[in-house]
Amino acid sequence: MNEIYISPEGRAVTQQEMEEAVDALLAQKTGLKKVLIIPPDYTRCFSFAGEFTKILYRKLKDTAQVDIIPAVGTHMEVSKEEKEAFFGTEIPDSCYLVHHWQTDTVKLGVVPAEYNAEISDGLFPEDIEVEVNHNLVDGGYDLIISVGQVVPHEVVGMANYSKNIFVGLGGRSMINKSHMLSAICGMEKALGVMNSPARKLYDYAQQHFLDGKFPLVFIQTVTKEDSDGNVQLRGVFIGETRKPFENACALSQKLNITYVDRPAKKVVAYLDPKELKTTWVGNKGVYRCRMIVADGGELLLLAPGIQAFGENEEMDEMTRTLGYTGTKRVLGLYRQGKVFEGKLMSAAHLIQGSSEGRFTITYATKPELMSQAEINGVGYEWLDYNEAVKKYDPEKLKEGWNTMPDGEEIYFVPTPALGLWKIKE
Repeated sequence: MNEIYISPEGRAVTQQEMEEAVDALLAQKTGLKKVLIIPPDYTRCFSFAGEFTKILYRKLKDTAQVDIIPAVGTHMEVSKEEKEAFFGTEIPDSCYLVHHWQTDTVKLGVVPAEYNAEISDGLFPEDIEVEVNHNLVDGGYDLIISVGQVVPHEVVGMANYSKNIFVGLGGRSMINKSHMLSAICGMEKALGVMNSPARKLYDYAQQHFLDGKFPLVFIQTVTKEDSDGNVQLRGVFIGETRKPFENACALSQKLNITYVDRPAKKVVAYLDPKELKTTWVGNKGVYRCRMIVADGGELLLLAPGIQAFGENEEMDEMTRTLGYTGTKRVLGLYRQGKVFEGKLMSAAHLIQGSSEGRFTITYATKPELMSQAEINGVGYEWLDYNEAVKKYDPEKLKEGWNTMPDGEEIYFVPTPALGLWKIKE
C-alpha cells in the first residue's frame, strides 16, 4: 500500500487531516466485510487512538462488521466509563471484544534461544513463544488495523508498532519473557532507543510470524503537550511496513524527550488519577523521570488515583509480597527457578520500579485508597496526598524548574507518560 505520513512542522494535525488520512487508507482497502480495530486501553488516553477508532468505525459501520479489541496486555479490562471517555458513545457495546492474556491466545511459533542470547549479549538464552489473541487467527478479518502511539517506553525503548500485537494482544510467554529480557539488559539503555533488545525480539516475531500472513495495517501517532498543558496530535504515520514506525520514532524522539541541563535533587511528577490507578502503570513516573534525579535525591509522585499495585490479583500479590527491592535480589530469586515461574513480567516490573538505592521514591497517595503501610511495605516512602499538594500543587507548578516559597528547588513533570526526561549529554 501507499504509506501515509502527516507531520506538519510546528502545528497540530487537524481533524480534517485525520479524516483524510483514514480516507486515504480505506481507499486502498476495498470490499471490506469484516474489520478488526486494535486500539490501546485507557492508559493511552492521550494518544488520539480513541479519535482514530471513532473515525474508522463511522466510515466502516455501514458496509462492514467492525470489531474492536483494546490491546490491554495484562492491564484491567476497559470499563464502560473508560470506553465512553476514550471512544465516545457512538460505538455499541456489541462491537467490543476483550483480550484475556492468560487464556485467549494461540501460538504462532517460537523466537529461538540462540537469537535471544544474541540480542541480550548472552543474558537471556531462552526460547520465547509467540502468542496472539485467537481472533487475529480465526476471526476471518479482511483488514486488521492496529492504532497506537509511538512514545519513549521503558521496556521496548519506543512504544507501539508490533508491541501492540505481541504484548497488547499477547500471551504469557511473550509478555513475561520480553519484559524480563529488557529488564536484565537494563532499562536505562533502552529508554528512548528505537532498536532496543526487546524491539529486536518483536521485529523477529513480526518478520517470521505476521508479515504476509495477516492483513495488518498500523496507524501510529505522535503527540506533545503544548505550553497550556493541552495534548496535541503532531504526527500520523500509516502503513504495513516498519518504515512508518521508524519515521514516528524520529519525530517522537525530537518532541517527547526533554533534555535537562543538570540532575535535580527533587523531581515531582503528577500521575493523572483518570489514567493511572495502580503502581503497575503509575511507575511510568519512575521510569520516565529517573534519569534526571540526582544521586541521593528524591522522586516524589503525586498519585491521587493509586489504589492497587498490580493490574490483576496475581501481579498485585507478587508486588505486595516481594516489593520493589532491586535487581540483585529479584534476579537472585529468579535464578532459583521457582519464585517467578510463569510470572517473569512481575520480576521485570519489580526490577524496573526500583531506584537500586540511588535515590528515594516517594508515593503521595490518598490514604483511603492506598495506605502508608502498603506503600512502605513495597519499599517506597509515603506522603499523604492531601498534605503533599499543599506545598506541591500541580495546578500551580510549571513544567521544569520551580523554586518553592521556602527556597527549595524542584523539577516538575506534569505528565510523565507522554515523554522521557534525560540529562543533556
